[in-house]
Amino acid sequence: MTEETPGFDEKPDVPSGATPEDAEPKAASPSSGEGAAPAGDASAQIAGLTAQLDQVRKALEERTTDLQRLQAEFQNYRRRVERDRITVKEIAIANLLTELLPVIDDIGRARDHGELVGGFKSVAESLETVAAKMGLQAFGKEGEPFDPTIHEALMHSYAPDVTETTCVAILQPGYRIGERTIRPARVAVAEPQPGAQTVKAEESAEAGDDKDNGPEEG
Repeated sequence: MTEETPGFDEKPDVPSGATPEDAEPKAASPSSGEGAAPAGDASAQIAGLTAQLDQVRKALEERTTDLQRLQAEFQNYRRRVERDRITVKEIAIANLLTELLPVIDDIGRARDHGELVGGFKSVAESLETVAAKMGLQAFGKEGEPFDPTIHEALMHSYAPDVTETTCVAILQPGYRIGERTIRPARVAVAEPQPGAQTVKAEESAEAGDDKDNGPEEG
């Protein structure tokens, strides 16, 4: 049985050929492991990411503005195309109906003379129905005030029973499509008789004086 010699500690085995220093534990080098990044480097990284984020946000705002502008331009283009399409359609219909107006006038004269009978009546009414569906509207009535924008005066006279220039006869009806006049109404007009307004004013004044000078009630 072997007795341990007091005063001597047991040392780790040292491989042959190794120096005594190899047997001593070495402290970990501060630079050998993964350490935390310095505070200055972290702040620089945050600042760089913030700058990149600002650039991305600015670029997004610019692209959004461009998209909104393009969308507005496209909407304006669509409205303009639709407006032009409607205008072209109205012009085409107006040109077609303008060519048919002499035929419609003949139908009206035949109706006035009682000649619209038989098969001719059926064809004439069908034509008038189609023209009405396409938006053709006749206008012009006796007794309405004369309007030079829609009436064409072919005859002129004076009349004591009118207070303004008035259409007293419709020689040829006018036609419109919507707000577009394709032919003015050809009319005979009458103006107030010269001096009639003065006479009426004097009569009104005399009637007023008679009323004021009437007998007073006692």
